[in-house]
Amino acid sequence: MMDHREGILELDLAEGTAAKRSLKCISSKCLPELRFSDQQKSLLLTEMGYPLMLQIERVYYPVLAVIGVPVNLVAIVILSRGKCGLSKCVTRYLVGMAAADLLVVITDVILKRVVEIYFPVSFLTITPVCRLFATMKFAVMAASVWFTVVFTFDRFVAICCQKLKTKYCTEKTAAAVIGVVSALSCLLNSPWYFVFVPEYIMDNVARGCVMKSTLFTSPAWAAFDLFNLALTPCLPFILILLFNVLTARHILAASRVRRGLRGRSNVENHKDAEMENRRKSIILLFCISGSFILLWSTGVFYVISPHITNSQSYTASDIEPVGFMLQLLSCCTNTCIYAVTQTKFREELKNGLKYPLNVIVTLAKS
Repeated sequence: MMDHREGILELDLAEGTAAKRSLKCISSKCLPELRFSDQQKSLLLTEMGYPLMLQIERVYYPVLAVIGVPVNLVAIVILSRGKCGLSKCVTRYLVGMAAADLLVVITDVILKRVVEIYFPVSFLTITPVCRLFATMKFAVMAASVWFTVVFTFDRFVAICCQKLKTKYCTEKTAAAVIGVVSALSCLLNSPWYFVFVPEYIMDNVARGCVMKSTLFTSPAWAAFDLFNLALTPCLPFILILLFNVLTARHILAASRVRRGLRGRSNVENHKDAEMENRRKSIILLFCISGSFILLWSTGVFYVISPHITNSQSYTASDIEPVGFMLQLLSCCTNTCIYAVTQTKFREELKNGLKYPLNVIVTLAKS
């Protein structure tokens, strides 16, 4: 986490400040990420060394960015073609989820974490720009999480509420829900822009973002922080668990009844097309929801544990980075889930991979 102390630190690198002197001017969050000359880097690494978690992050986040951008783009393109055997309603939600995940990878992984690690002194670290992208990061993360919630609710309605299904589970409703969730995510997270102040000044330019100290003493900001905590990720976590439990219970009850009816009609060897289609839809739902729950569990535990126990028996440096890594990994897993659970998605993916090769072969023969 950022150092939550208000105040601007003066830093002047124009006169060739030595590494030791620079270390006194910057908070510990910035120390490993500042650029030095080769000699200064050597001294810094010798005297302090990179923490193990930072070394992992320096490799993990660039790899995640390299994987996350193309896999989400591929998912958007393939799903938008509408040839995966999914309803238009489901396709709308999956495309929205892929687009939100792509924006999370861009804003949180690339523009924040990769830039902080490898480009600590750049245009993106100027405080107004930093504040803008920090606000965008919160907004797109909230949208990504709540798209998973509304998709889970849509499948709950489709499976458990047959009367409501015809009215709610439509392409038009899905588009409206995605639009409302997107607008609310931007609106409710816009106050974050006013939370941050400059972290330090370098060559008369305010850089970095740290939270205002008043955030932890003001009742209004405390209420906003608690509301934001409940909104993302606690409430989505609870709702996804609830909808999946209710859906699973309904499926088990319906399956027992259906097996009994089919047994009486002596068609046990006849393949039930409706049950097969429902099974595929359920597998997709549970894989997406289960992936979200597993990858967000560490982060949710880290966030709510101090509020429940009123103490913190573990260090943030141990748990918080791991929680962030797993949360951001969840933005890259859905495409893999589609490829594993959806036959037609795999076929479209194979055709897409073969197309450039076919073009090259055709041009070579001509």
